Amino acid sequence: MIFASAPGPLEPQTLAGLEQVLGPGRLLAGPEAEPFLTDHRQLYHGRGLVARPHTAGELARLLAFCNEHRIGVVPQGGNTGYCGGATPDESGTQLVVSLARLSRIRQVDPLNYSLVAEAGCILADAQRAAEEAERFFPLSLGSQGSCQIGGNLSTNAGGVHVLRYGMMRDLVLGLEVALADGRLLSSLTSLRKDNTGYDVKSLFLGAEGTLGIITAASLKLFPKIRCSATAFAAVPDPRAAVQLLARLREASGDRVSSFELVPRLAIELTTRHIPGVRDPLEAPHSWYVLCELTSSRAADPLDSMLTECLGEALQGGLVRDAALAASERERAAFWKLRETIPEAQRLDGASLKHDISVPVAAIPEFIERAGAWLRENAPDGRLIAYGHVGDGNLHLNLNQAPGADRAAFLARSEPIKRAIHDLVRDFDGSFSAEHGIGRLKVGELEHYAQPVELALMRAIKRVFDPRGILNPGKVLRRDAQ
Repeated sequence: MIFASAPGPLEPQTLAGLEQVLGPGRLLAGPEAEPFLTDHRQLYHGRGLVARPHTAGELARLLAFCNEHRIGVVPQGGNTGYCGGATPDESGTQLVVSLARLSRIRQVDPLNYSLVAEAGCILADAQRAAEEAERFFPLSLGSQGSCQIGGNLSTNAGGVHVLRYGMMRDLVLGLEVALADGRLLSSLTSLRKDNTGYDVKSLFLGAEGTLGIITAASLKLFPKIRCSATAFAAVPDPRAAVQLLARLREASGDRVSSFELVPRLAIELTTRHIPGVRDPLEAPHSWYVLCELTSSRAADPLDSMLTECLGEALQGGLVRDAALAASERERAAFWKLRETIPEAQRLDGASLKHDISVPVAAIPEFIERAGAWLRENAPDGRLIAYGHVGDGNLHLNLNQAPGADRAAFLARSEPIKRAIHDLVRDFDGSFSAEHGIGRLKVGELEHYAQPVELALMRAIKRVFDPRGILNPGKVLRRDAQ
């Protein structure tokens, strides 16, 4: 067994001890706790208490107590995850630790292009703090008004700007982390260069709170965006989209910050279900791209760059039609269409979701092969392949077709998932591109990870969390050998 023992039931004296560590009003139960016990997608409904520490020191003392009493701790940020990584199990023996009260922005250093934010800081608030300092924090997600920095770090969030700025891992300079035994690792450095031994902080990024709970981070900032150009263009197929991306990167001096692939069905669903969304082009097309150029120089001629490149692509057959945003309102309308695709899918019916990545050049062939398999083996579903084609991350989803039996459709999720993920493996891709493992994909990690890689992960877990209290059952199975 990896862990010495599983967390036990919470006895009255244990509850009294928790209240003593936290102080009055910081431990929730009953109806007050309910909003914290179900995940964003309604896949998991747990039981348990909710702790709300106000400082990193309080959290560290809480972890020391939980470690001593072998209480499972489930860290939770904005609860916007897709894989159940922030939801307790059904036993009622685990403690959800909400980071929402650790929400301060401790420091903004414009000259060092850095910002220190606590884990409970809402992503949009961090973006706003950077903007007020004439700087730019590039992580951008559809949930940025509610997701928190700690959750972004713990899942190594991606978003729409990965092509130019990288994943959340690439935006971190230093971390403060509460460890399972109650020690506080304080390494909120703002250095760009530091080769003093192992890069310990990197272990916590993407670990989903299974090795320690991030309490604050020093983050990279960039020059403020002062100029942008955005277009919604129809393309013949995904192959043309990939070719257009390469041309646009070259023509713009690599100023492409976002490049999103959108299929026709996504347009139909968003315009049908989401108020205020409309088709940007007059005639329907099979595939589209939403592309955006940005620059910190107000005088950069991005509109003319984008217009010229799309014009040449139109003549060459890579583009069939295009609309350029003439105002911030039109730009926002383009992005609303893209960002509300998941909500439109939900409103339209059941869907089977796959968050995958393959090499950018392989995207067209992957979609062709996945689409062919699904048409033959899942005729009661409709493929919606969309997402961050600029970095190879596709949300390959299958929506219930009109008139299809919902229960029968959902019952086939496992064989469909296995076929898609096997195909991803054939393309040397990843079955989890940006949403993490959580509880949902533990079995997939066991199935696809190399044995030596899995053994190293388990060994690291034993070192950081020998009693197995940190987010039990997430990423690694609790009873794994």
